[in-house]
Amino acid sequence: MGNRVLIIAKTETFTIKGMEMKLKGIGCDPTFSTAKVTELSTYMEWADLYILYTDEDFKDMVSGLVFLKDHCDNTDKRVIVIGAKLEYEIVLRTLPEMYVYKFFERPLVIEKLLDSVEAYLSQSNNKEKRKSILIVDDDVQYMSMISDWLKETYRVSMANSGINAITWLATNSADLILLDYEMPITPGPQVLEMLRSNATTADIPVMFLTGNNDRDSIVKVVSLRPVDYLLKTIDKKGLQEKLDTYFASKAGK
Repeated sequence: MGNRVLIIAKTETFTIKGMEMKLKGIGCDPTFSTAKVTELSTYMEWADLYILYTDEDFKDMVSGLVFLKDHCDNTDKRVIVIGAKLEYEIVLRTLPEMYVYKFFERPLVIEKLLDSVEAYLSQSNNKEKRKSILIVDDDVQYMSMISDWLKETYRVSMANSGINAITWLATNSADLILLDYEMPITPGPQVLEMLRSNATTADIPVMFLTGNNDRDSIVKVVSLRPVDYLLKTIDKKGLQEKLDTYFASKAGK
């Protein structure tokens, strides 16, 4: 993580230009983009933080919001939203609140925005030192709960299917994957087989998550070398202890 901030708005107004100058004043590297997917795609990987500046006209922003949501699905990056309350409610129809770091109502108090940007970037830079965990589960509600449990200790990313996990891993790395055993279309064992067949992902440790206490299922894929098998009934403390113990044992080798 660094200090690169992408400002997303319909047009680069005088207000946006003023915001860019203020961000440069605190050591950030701001860049402007419209909400058009073709333009956003140029900057999404580059930026460390997104600032979404809304207005009453959302016609040109819907596809961009979907693209932004999909990107946040696969990264630790978050969005600061600036706008009217009604505009924010419309944004939340596409961009889940879990991906919003802060919301500021217009008229903007720039000092509060700058404080939040500095706080976010500081937290993000500290996160870079943490172990990275990718959660793969088609149950978004359960996956989000696990992410909330772990986000203070680990860098957590999420994928709601095996294919999305493979795509995410093409450009990102993980120290551990928590993989749902019983997903539709591409079940966990098949995803693990795909990971093991790829040189880039072959050695990433995988722990299965399952709702069934059926160790016979794991025996069937023991050759794929999963490192553990966790019941979805595990609580926050139990999961944290399990992961902490695992990483401590790896560090001791």
